[in-house]
Amino acid sequence: MSAPAGAEGASLVLLGERGVLAVTGPQRQKFLHAMLSNDVAALAPGQGCLAALMDVKGHLLALLRVLVAEDAILLETNRDRLPVVEATLVRYRVAAPVRFAAAPSSVLAVLGEAAHGLVGGELGPPQAHARRTLGGHEVRVARASDLPGPGYVVHAPPEAAGAVHGALAAGGALPLDRAELDTLRVERGRPWYGPDVTEDNLLHETGLLAEYHSHSKGCYVGQEVVARLEGRGGHVSRALRGLRLEAKAAAGSSITEGGKEVGRVTTAGVSRALGPIAMGYVHRSAFAPGTAVQVDGRPATVAALPLVGDLLESPPRE
Repeated sequence: MSAPAGAEGASLVLLGERGVLAVTGPQRQKFLHAMLSNDVAALAPGQGCLAALMDVKGHLLALLRVLVAEDAILLETNRDRLPVVEATLVRYRVAAPVRFAAAPSSVLAVLGEAAHGLVGGELGPPQAHARRTLGGHEVRVARASDLPGPGYVVHAPPEAAGAVHGALAAGGALPLDRAELDTLRVERGRPWYGPDVTEDNLLHETGLLAEYHSHSKGCYVGQEVVARLEGRGGHVSRALRGLRLEAKAAAGSSITEGGKEVGRVTTAGVSRALGPIAMGYVHRSAFAPGTAVQVDGRPATVAALPLVGDLLESPPRE
């Protein structure tokens, strides 16, 4: 297994599951501000944010990286969610002069303390982005706070992905396989849409509220559910938690307490520092850190996320 991104290096992984939707038109920013959970209206070109697209019941349709450019707003999310995102936005568009089009992109991630040197220099706060040239091709580089550690995502034209990947590797970025990436995500408490977050989840259950939601903005789709939960102290019937394990587990493994199922593992791995670890949703009857549970019948302990705070120093959550 390749060395993880660490304090003295950088690691590289192709996020083949991600795609980009471009939103254009004179009212694009106002429209998206009314649709998404975070403050899009306040963003200037070169800035961005993380945001959720929900239905009226607060269920998460997608987690998005929102990048405001001069001529468009780019929405990065899971490729298989792009049709859902576009269909939802079209349904609410009514007569607003807003248009949607796929922006063919290969998305790569560069993690580690040396990442900024490989992508052309540091950017500003999380989700700040700029055009850069890598491998002889123009790309968009964004500082990415949803990665398991300090790093950037690179949006490259699909035909240039090989050259960009090669340039980053030639600069010293080591390949990171998905198993190790998943382990890093568990260590750092970074749930991603697909393995850890689905339409069955509410934002409060994921632990991502502070990053994906603005407390000061007005109405957006799903806002009533978020506000109601906030008014009740954020109490939900289940929440994403870390798990310290005695034996390696897998996604889908049953979490039980006293013979009763109280949750399921979403992502698991084997940490070099902690041994077998996982994260998953646990019922509130057992989600207090320190609770003894079983995962696939083997002893485990519920823990707060992130499980570690010093293996990778990630950008502050905003």
